[in-house]
Amino acid sequence: MKQQQTPLFDQLLLHAGSNPLSYHVPGHKNGAVFPDEAKHYFKNILKLDVTELTGLDDLHSAEGVILESEALLADLYGAKRSFFLVNGSTVGNLAMILSSLNEGDQVLVQRNSHKSIMNGIRLAKADPVFLNPEYHLDWAVAGGVSLEVVKEATKQFPAAKVLILTYPNYYGLAYEIKEIIKFAHEQNIAVLVDEAHGVHFAVNPLFPESAIALGADIVVQSAHKTLPAMTMGAYLHFNSNLQSVDKLTSYLQMLQSSSPSYPLMASLDLARSYLGTYSKEDISYLMQSVEGFKNQLDSLSDIKVLTSERYKVDPLKVTIQSTKGLSGYEVQQLLEREGVYTELADPINVLLILPLLKKDMFFPFDDTIGKIHKALKNTCKTKAQAEPIKSSEPFSVLSVSYKEMEQLTNLVIPLEESAGKICAEMIIPYPPGIPLILPGEKITKKAIEELIRLLKNKAKIQGGEYLAKARIKVFHR
Repeated sequence: MKQQQTPLFDQLLLHAGSNPLSYHVPGHKNGAVFPDEAKHYFKNILKLDVTELTGLDDLHSAEGVILESEALLADLYGAKRSFFLVNGSTVGNLAMILSSLNEGDQVLVQRNSHKSIMNGIRLAKADPVFLNPEYHLDWAVAGGVSLEVVKEATKQFPAAKVLILTYPNYYGLAYEIKEIIKFAHEQNIAVLVDEAHGVHFAVNPLFPESAIALGADIVVQSAHKTLPAMTMGAYLHFNSNLQSVDKLTSYLQMLQSSSPSYPLMASLDLARSYLGTYSKEDISYLMQSVEGFKNQLDSLSDIKVLTSERYKVDPLKVTIQSTKGLSGYEVQQLLEREGVYTELADPINVLLILPLLKKDMFFPFDDTIGKIHKALKNTCKTKAQAEPIKSSEPFSVLSVSYKEMEQLTNLVIPLEESAGKICAEMIIPYPPGIPLILPGEKITKKAIEELIRLLKNKAKIQGGEYLAKARIKVFHR
């Protein structure tokens, strides 16, 4: 197949070019009815913002240009079926989990997974066994699970038929999952992978390998993370002999909007073509640009660029730390004052996501270095950062099942008195969106200390509606 083709985008251009009269939704009527102050910014995109008209196909029953575009996507990634997602990776994670698990099913799941993974398991009312990941000491972040932990979990929980992994982690650390997938399949266990941050891995061996190429059954990717796709644009790939594609398709139809955005879908079509036409010259130019930027960052005395000997690091992810004792949040705030906006900060790190450039594309790396130097020069702080929470146990289970939770009432108690109690809400530092405490988990002293540390650093926390008053919701038993 020719990856330069963009069937959906081309058809939208043909439709817009025919000067159609709109007597259908959406209400802006191809941009004719729109606030004057915003027309300048929206006028061109609104011409493509249409609905399921003749010739434009239907995401929920694709048989024309959308089907052609998804076939090109599947061809690029080597999947049996690939799907456009218009509700982000979240809807893909929910669909793959709900189509794979029934109520009461046991599932092995990486503990440092995104909240959408945890929500999917809860919606399925499955029985999760949380696999605790390895800890990357220099980065002070969790990495991936080990093969040994997976093997031990299958021995202690032999009823599990699904394994859910996150690969790579938010910081671009890609651990070895090939042998994990192989082992799981030998046990007749399907492997579902949240590869939200690895959509570009298929382009070149200089990147880590995609979980699709490594044999995973279902893989979800956030196209908008590193490809030129609009926010909420994502892909789902099916490559399984253990799961049902028909059941997966049914859940996608239930969960995705019945009025999908055509500009968003067109951007997914274009992003796939952008990746599919990536050349050796493009990758050479990209790596030269990335390495040059990293070397310039390394030359700044106020920060250091992190590397890893254990994991392969995605070249588009650059994690930096202050050499002067500043927290990641403080560094991020200083950078924003100079107009440099980063992907995330945590108590120690700041993460930058670099663009997937093609040959001769310009990006203001030199200007960025100047701004970072200006933001951080003469900073000085010697207060040591506390060590983040990490578990010494290979895996854990909920103290209360999801089904039991529906029968329980809850109380709001002081955070300092919550150790040993069972949490009744999801506490999520965002980004990265990995729950610190899950509903049904016993609250530990370490978790309380970590939460207090995050609150003092003014980290954004999703959930925990009473945390501002140093209180937390727990189950009353």
